[in-house]
Amino acid sequence: MKQEERRQQTTRALLEAARELIVEKGCHAVTMNDIMERSGLSKGAIFHYVKSKDEIFAWVLQQQLEATNDRFQQEVQSGNHTFEGPMQRIAEGLSELEEPQSVTNKALMYLLGREDQPLVAEVLAAFYERSLSLSKHWIVTGQEHGVIPVSVDAERTSELFVLMALGVRVRSSLPVGQGERRKGDFARFITDMLQAGAKEGREGQ
Repeated sequence: MKQEERRQQTTRALLEAARELIVEKGCHAVTMNDIMERSGLSKGAIFHYVKSKDEIFAWVLQQQLEATNDRFQQEVQSGNHTFEGPMQRIAEGLSELEEPQSVTNKALMYLLGREDQPLVAEVLAAFYERSLSLSKHWIVTGQEHGVIPVSVDAERTSELFVLMALGVRVRSSLPVGQGERRKGDFARFITDMLQAGAKEGREGQ
């Protein structure tokens, strides 16, 4: 097996094990021994790629972000250059941010509680920067295909989206009433905001 294939296989096993254990036990209770047993990987195999369970939890966060981007890219590459298709793929990822039992939200809240640890601070900063980068890319892609007006400031808007997303994640973890009416609110807000811009762009053509 080639090194890259081995890395991908190990990553998949660690992510699957971590997600299952977070659901079952919660981030604080999960140990590296738990991850070793669930994944079937040796200590050496795991520590060849990560230094701690915190880094694995950061991978869980990153996986959700990359999965949303993959869905977006597939829609764009389909050749159907409309606003609705690609935005729907993003909205699917945004909806998860509002779920109290979301594995990624649990991982984020756990990591935020350990931000004084240098490694955790580093992975959180990387996650934030990647979120900004992808959000800006989604907007710019929409502008390039004429479905989002170029008047939209991609950099500032992407930062707003990421900050709001973090707030939604935190809210979902607070012991307050969620209510059915809140589900999908964030995704709808972002969609409506860009949809309005897209309509303005088409009407101005």
